[in-house]
Amino acid sequence: MSTKSQCVFCTLPRERVCAENDHAVWILDGFPVSAGHSLVIPKRHVASFFDATEAERLGLLSLLDRARDEVTRKHAPDAFNIGINDGVAAGQTVLHLHIHLIPRYRGDRVDPRGGVRWVIPEKADYWTKSES
Repeated sequence: MSTKSQCVFCTLPRERVCAENDHAVWILDGFPVSAGHSLVIPKRHVASFFDATEAERLGLLSLLDRARDEVTRKHAPDAFNIGINDGVAAGQTVLHLHIHLIPRYRGDRVDPRGGVRWVIPEKADYWTKSES
């Protein structure tokens, strides 16, 4: 588990920060999956969403709204995926809570149905069986 002094989110260069409030910062993802892919990160080093305080959660969500507004203005996506990998078994690689705001664009996948369900591909497509 990373410590605060080793954490890439605790040691972010100021120039990476797009906006902030008392509890969180918004940055553009360093390895974006789409134009405008953003991360909203609490200022306090906390690994899990479930360990964040109510004030931190409100700060995160407020900044998520601001990020969405700015990304919409700049990139005009058609939709968004919003996600948190909470724990190593869920795919969390940086053990500091962060919320992904991933802009989606018509045609970026042949069939986007299921969205975040694709984290377990063999269970994502539940509709094909129901359409038969």
